[in-house]
Amino acid sequence: MAWITIALLVGFFALAIPVAAALGLLGIVLGAVFSPMPINRALGEVAWSAGTEFLLFAVPLYILMGEILLRSGVAMRMYGATVQWLSWLPGGLMHANIGACAMFAATSGSSVATAATIGTVALPERARYHYQERLFLGSVAAGGTLGILIPPSINMVVYALLAEQSIPQLYLASFIPGILLAALFSLTIGLACLLKPRWGGKRIETDWAARRASLRHLLPPLGIFFVVIGSIYAGLATPTESAALGVLASLGLAAWNRSLTIPVLRHAFEGTLRITGMTMLIVVSAYYLNFILAAVGLTSQAVSYVQGLGLTPMQTILAVCLLYIVLGCFMDALAMMVTTAPLVVPIVVAQGFDPVWFGVLMMVLSELGMITPPFGINLFVVQSVRGRGTLNDVIAGSAPFMMTMLAMVGLLIAFPWIALGLPNLLR
Repeated sequence: MAWITIALLVGFFALAIPVAAALGLLGIVLGAVFSPMPINRALGEVAWSAGTEFLLFAVPLYILMGEILLRSGVAMRMYGATVQWLSWLPGGLMHANIGACAMFAATSGSSVATAATIGTVALPERARYHYQERLFLGSVAAGGTLGILIPPSINMVVYALLAEQSIPQLYLASFIPGILLAALFSLTIGLACLLKPRWGGKRIETDWAARRASLRHLLPPLGIFFVVIGSIYAGLATPTESAALGVLASLGLAAWNRSLTIPVLRHAFEGTLRITGMTMLIVVSAYYLNFILAAVGLTSQAVSYVQGLGLTPMQTILAVCLLYIVLGCFMDALAMMVTTAPLVVPIVVAQGFDPVWFGVLMMVLSELGMITPPFGINLFVVQSVRGRGTLNDVIAGSAPFMMTMLAMVGLLIAFPWIALGLPNLLR
């Protein structure tokens, strides 16, 4: 059953069938072949259950919040302010790329949106200041991946549903790893530019007066982040309600900047509908596939099989990491997570690992897949924004950051308190 499932899934992806259709079709085939009952008649009930899940309503709200900030020009002004504060480091604007990606990730929850937004603002500046192009492209692609790690993260919401975990606990657990990974990205850039000074481009001159003036563009997005996250931990709002507060705050900020116009709202709503439709279709298909896998007994068989191998917990988690590294080369981060989490999470928990910690580890591994060739989505996003040259430049520039992410995976495995320290402290 397991081999047939894997073969069908790989075959559907090889035929370029869209992810949502492939997952749903796989569930229908498995239900028809392995169940003696007409189990596929449960499709409507499963789709209704997934579509009416209150927690999932946070997904379009987070997307809308990011779209408003993007369309109203807040992201562009935020990038300019980040440049004022980080351009003195070796690597100059590339540190601003990482910093701006981290800040926009804290308001959008999407890696693709983060990479596209910061790439659109940053890439025109590369030639002006003579940066080494490949490393500059890599900094945008890698920085964009922070969107699914730094809260509020759309992928983290979906993982919470699949693994039946608390979103506030997951957000707390991902906060320090997100900051640490951004710092490691900056360290990678700094070391590269110290070894090859010409890669660091022309130094940008600034002063403290300009930095102080830029705070009016830097502090409001941070304020939105604290409204969203702070309202959860202050007990004022649920995660879904906090997303709604974030939308109101972003609307208020756009109005304050006099950029809340009808065209801005129209483009924001259209972008939200497109991304939400794609995301929810994948989630509904994954819910149905997970229902079929549990009903035909594949989930319990997989757990029993792995336990029967006699692997140590460390061997198991390393095998899981290798699985996600390989899958990340061929699958979208969200599709990879919703397809594998129902099978992998019970195995990991049975070996004694904390599911909250594993959620953070899965996000980092998913980030790695977003810049891993041949199908890393952020590679294509940055290349499309660039609009010239070949994809190989983006791949080569992302290679050092892949090593950085692998180092982050090692740190999380060796020191679980990086993720669990803050939740345990505030629990």
